[in-house]
Amino acid sequence: MNEIDKMKAGLEYCYDDKEISLMKLNAIENANIFNSLAEDDLDKQHEVLKEILGSVGEKVWIAKRFCFDNGKNIFIGNNFTANFNLTILDIKEVYIGDNVMIGPNTLITTVGHPLTPKGRREHLAQGSEIRIGNDVWLGGNVTILPGVTIGNNVVVGAGAVVTKDIPDNSLAIGVPARVVKKLDNDIE
Repeated sequence: MNEIDKMKAGLEYCYDDKEISLMKLNAIENANIFNSLAEDDLDKQHEVLKEILGSVGEKVWIAKRFCFDNGKNIFIGNNFTANFNLTILDIKEVYIGDNVMIGPNTLITTVGHPLTPKGRREHLAQGSEIRIGNDVWLGGNVTILPGVTIGNNVVVGAGAVVTKDIPDNSLAIGVPARVVKKLDNDIE
């Protein structure tokens, strides 16, 4: 099994493998193309997002700078807004539902590294997909770690670090994020 096959299978892989490095360089080029577009050319922005991401719904707006590891592993629903400096490390898939808002300086990372120095010296990594439901608001400076599922109608407070799943209809805050309140769902 080559390194990119290991990565796609969710196994430990070497992140500085030539094929993986080329994928990341391509992602940087695509991000630069998107980030160079005029702020008021929403049609061109949507067109480019459709080319560089896995899928993109309607009414999607992402402020500059938007950075990612692959692009093709990002799937965004309808009515999506992301503020400045969104980073999605999409070594594995990131699924984002409809009616999602993301605050500035948010990191969504599907990739982690070994806790051992030997593994880190060998440039090993491992990815796990992330799922974000419908009607979610991630405040500014939120970090979502690998393997997390965030349910529908969830608010994650600014600065939170999400290390485990968050159920539907919840407010989560803190480091690590913890559910502190059940939220009403006024659309069901």
